[in-house]
Amino acid sequence: MAATTAPAPAAAPTRPARRRSAMARAESRHALGFISPALLGLTVFTIGPVVLSVVMSLFDWPIFGERAFSGIENYRVLLTEDPDFWPSLRNSVVFTVLYVPINIAVALTLALGLGPRIRGRSAFRVLFFIPVVTPIVANVLVWKMMLQPQGLFNGLSTSLFGWTLPSFLADQNWAMISVVVMSVWAGMGYNMLILSSAIEQVPVSVAEAAMLDGARGWRMLRSVTLPMISPAVFFAAVMTVISSLQVFAQPQLLTGGGPGNATMPLVMYIYNTGFKFQDLGLAAAGAWILFVLIIGVTAFQFRAQKRWVHYEH
Repeated sequence: MAATTAPAPAAAPTRPARRRSAMARAESRHALGFISPALLGLTVFTIGPVVLSVVMSLFDWPIFGERAFSGIENYRVLLTEDPDFWPSLRNSVVFTVLYVPINIAVALTLALGLGPRIRGRSAFRVLFFIPVVTPIVANVLVWKMMLQPQGLFNGLSTSLFGWTLPSFLADQNWAMISVVVMSVWAGMGYNMLILSSAIEQVPVSVAEAAMLDGARGWRMLRSVTLPMISPAVFFAAVMTVISSLQVFAQPQLLTGGGPGNATMPLVMYIYNTGFKFQDLGLAAAGAWILFVLIIGVTAFQFRAQKRWVHYEH
């Protein structure tokens, strides 16, 4: 019979290997200790409320009283019976359609105007950015005083030209426009800085080559500058759309959602349903419909970016 050889026993881990393994476990414990406060906060203040909101949307959940499982009844009521849901959703869409292009256009105009040759451009940037960091409540209250019939705009118009301006906040034709204008003033500085930084990153060689080919003015902007800064424009557009669909403070403080429901966006409807009418289940269902809307619009933007956003390789 042929002699069989027994397999050699596995070599025991060397001392340096055991030491590295012990150090890795110790580092993992230390890392977990450092991030545990953040994980706890994420679980308690983000993950927990999200899961709870899903559960609440499936229940008849008053603030006080018995709670009863209702399945998708809250969603059915919102989509088919509630008279205020669709108007508030329409108001959110109208605000977004008006606010986003105006915000991007104004921010881009300011970013192009505050070029390297402008003296004091840093001071102008700070000036335009101040409304972004100013509390939104203060911004809204100042604009509300100016837009009142006895406010600054009407006073100047009457004294200088003898014109009496319409009641911007009480007229259904002007209320939403007033909210949009105030919101653009308060938020354009953020996109201005993003686009201004992107313009500064455009290679000088590319601009000089385009100028040698005869590109000037609008042709330079359309064929060179905008394609080069399109990733920044895309980022600004996505973030602005998301924030505009969640608008709340401006119409809440400026018009209270009025006149009637002319300026009540979906977030204000959710707030009123949950805390004014004390129906947390219906409010949670509205919040999840808003979430699906934002995800859908954002996904559409990411699909559409392939046609107009140009990344450097």
